[in-house]
Parts: sequence; C-alpha cells; structure tokens
Amino acid sequence: MAATSPVAPCDIIVFGGTGDLARRKLLPALYLRDRDGQLAADSRIVAVSRAGLDDAGYRDKVSAELRDHLPSGSYDEAAASRFLARIHYVSIDVAEKGSWLTLIALFKDAPQRVRVFYLACAPRLFGSICSGLRAGSLVTEQSRVVLEKPIGHDLASARRINEEVGAVFAEEQIFRIDHYLGKETVQNLLVLRFANAMLEPLWNSGSIDHVQITVAETVGVGGRVGYYDSSGALRDMVQNHLLQLLCLVAMEPPNRMDADAVRNEKLKVLQALRPLTGDEVHHRTVRGQYTPGLVEGSPVPGYTEELDGAASTTETFVALKAEVQNWRWAGVPFYLRTGKRLEQRASEIVVQFRPVPHSIFPGISDGAIATNRLVLRLQPDEGMRLHLVTKEPGPGGVRLRQVPLNLSFAETFKSRLPDAYERLLMDVVRGNPTLFMRRDEVEAAWEWTEPIHAAWADSRHRPQRYAAGTSGPTAATALIERDGRTWHEEESA
Repeated sequence: MAATSPVAPCDIIVFGGTGDLARRKLLPALYLRDRDGQLAADSRIVAVSRAGLDDAGYRDKVSAELRDHLPSGSYDEAAASRFLARIHYVSIDVAEKGSWLTLIALFKDAPQRVRVFYLACAPRLFGSICSGLRAGSLVTEQSRVVLEKPIGHDLASARRINEEVGAVFAEEQIFRIDHYLGKETVQNLLVLRFANAMLEPLWNSGSIDHVQITVAETVGVGGRVGYYDSSGALRDMVQNHLLQLLCLVAMEPPNRMDADAVRNEKLKVLQALRPLTGDEVHHRTVRGQYTPGLVEGSPVPGYTEELDGAASTTETFVALKAEVQNWRWAGVPFYLRTGKRLEQRASEIVVQFRPVPHSIFPGISDGAIATNRLVLRLQPDEGMRLHLVTKEPGPGGVRLRQVPLNLSFAETFKSRLPDAYERLLMDVVRGNPTLFMRRDEVEAAWEWTEPIHAAWADSRHRPQRYAAGTSGPTAATALIERDGRTWHEEESA
C-alpha cells in the first residue's frame, strides 16, 4: 500500500454509534487508519446514541466487536489499546434539548479543529440532529457533516433533508457518502480512462456495443428487513450505487481532478439519461423477489418468510436498460442489475466492445470471433480483466481463443486493499469532496428513478419470483437477450 500521510487533528462524532454501520464499518475503518498512523495523537472519536452506556462500557463493547469485524490478522493489542483510549460515549435523545448538554460540554474547551459529524442513523433524524448541533454552537467553519444513504425515500423527502441540513451547513461542508465510490476499482476507473491514452479514443458508441453494471449479493435482508421493506432494491442500490457507477463510466473528461469539475460531469450524465415512464417502464425494467432456496449449499428462507409471512410487493432484485442521450453514447445501452440472495457475490462493470467488422481468417465467419471486453471487478478480488482474442499455439491452421489479461490488485501490489470507508473518512477530514455526491446529483438521480417507482405502484403486476441461489428472474435474462446480448458471467481466475 502507498505510504499514508497523517491527517489534521480531528474529532469524529458518530451519531448512531451503537448501530450496525458503526460496528461493522466505521469503527473498524477508524481503527485501521489509527493503527497505520494516520490519525493525529490527540484526535478523538465520540459515539452518540440512546443506549445509555458510559465510556468504559462502550469501549468494552467496541473491543469485543473489533475482533469480529476486522480483516483476518488486522487486530493488534497495542494498536487497539491506543485506539480505544480515543473513544468517548455520549447518550443523547436528539429530540430533547437537555440531553445535548454532555456533548456540548465535551467540546467546550476543545481547540478550533476539524469536527466530523457522521450521521449513521435514520434520515428522518438528519434535520433535527443538525438543528441540535447549531443550537449547541457545535458547528464551526472547520466542521463537516457526513450523510449516509438513503437521503430520503423520494425526490420530495430528499429535497427536504437537503434543505434542513443546508440550513446549518454550507454545501462544501456536506459530504453525502456512497461507499462504492471509495472502492479501489471505482477510483481506478478514472485513472484507467484519463491516464491511458489508448482507451479514451475507443470510449464511445463507435467502439463500445454496450455496458453492464452488476451488483449481486448472496445475503438476504437480515436485520434490515424493516428498513428494506419500505425501500426496496431500486431505492437501496440503483438510485445511488449503480447510477454513480454509470456516471463514472459515461462522464466526459473533466478539465482537472477537482471535486466540482468531476461532479459537474457526473451531473451531466444523470441529466442525459433517457426518462423511463409509463408503459416503457414495463418493457425496460424487471423487478423480482426471492423465494426459499439454496445459497452456497445451505437452505435459506424467502423474503416474505423473513417478514414473518407478511405479503409484500417490495423488490429484492432490479434489472433495467438505460440510455445516455448524448453524442458519445447515443445508441449504447447500459444494462443495470442488482439483487439479494443471488447465486454468487459479485460487483462488476463490463464494457463490451463491438465485433470486428470482417473476419480475414479462413474458416472463421463474420461474427464468430469473440468480442473484446473490459471487466472491472469491484468485489470480490478487486481488479481488471481485458479479454482479447489470440491464436492458440500449435500447427495445423489458425485457432482463435479469447483469453484475459488479468490485473489483480492484491497480487500486483502485494498489500491489503483498504476498505472504502477508510479512504472516504480520511477524505472527509481533509475536506476533499471529490468522491462524494453533491446535492444536485442526489436530486437528479431521484428525478430519474421516481417515475419507475410510480409506474410500478400503478401496476397490478407483482415482482417476479426467483429462487434464492439463482441468477434472478428469467425476465431479466429476456431483457438483455431480446437485444441479442447476454449477461456476462465471469469465469473464476
């Protein structure tokens, strides 16, 4: 791993400090950054929730949980002891003004340094928490606020949250996090496109046939069933993660690697998406819901069983066909799919190039030569594969075979790849918003997805069922195959 540079002394205040996100992602990420020497000696971590713990009780809780959620071999007793000493706990009911006094007192004599308020809690609390921070005079020029997804459940609620938070924090202080943008492969997509002269001339409709973006999970909704049933896969994954990945694939080159320059280009992509409305939604989208099945050899319940048998039309799978209406991408479909309880866990971007226009090889007809494709693997085994056609060795004529040039980040760089939250948390402390969403991006994404929700709500068609442990509804296969294409299934390395 490249050498890490320390960040300025900071206080990181996590609202929802006893929640799932804090336990599984935020605190392990902060521990690893501290272990590697990136946090200044006097930096503090303050967990806020309604659990009624004290410093000692919370530190004991974190000590036990770190071992469960850190990568194998990452736990170090001395580093953990130093990290735990940074941690404080404050019990707050954000609706009660009096309960804020302990938090206010904790910062009363603190120097004016970076304060990161991480809202790892329900979006309905974002506005009241920000109002409480303002009332307690806790917001300074060096403060930042991090908003976890989902930012609202539709366009109106997203605008309301943005207005409430924006009434307290300036836009440059607001960091709307999408952890997919912190993944190494996603960041490498920008480097691949804009630091390699050979690719950019091919990155258009003249050379690219189509693009596929897949985020497949083997897990079910688990403990998130209450949230998930009011959200669904379109709100939970497509509106943020998948559309952000689409933007990075399709955006024009920014004039510099600057936060607003990059986000301006992403916004243009969202604004250029062909709207899906009315009957077109049913032709270009598929929604599904998993039923009982086998995942990795073990039986798992269906979605409604996880809801204790309650009927639900919430989708756990989405596939759709999108188009970017501009000169670069006219006529190039973008196929997006995501789902839970699928056959295998994989997140990838596939750029499928057009076939060669004519075969010069005897006995090999036009269309028989495999087409080139670039596969960017986000998880697992982050890296890239460029599939090329080559001649098989040996006499007796020309036999063509497609083989991948494989770049595995772990094998090439011989180091642990940092989790996305490690990178993004340090970017917040530095005040670098390049990998975070701007308000207009969030609202543009909602504007595009909201008509899909509306069409589904008006439809009498329920989500199509698919057995857990399969690749999803058969209609998702038909969606791409009626265009003469197929979903990419990567062979194991």
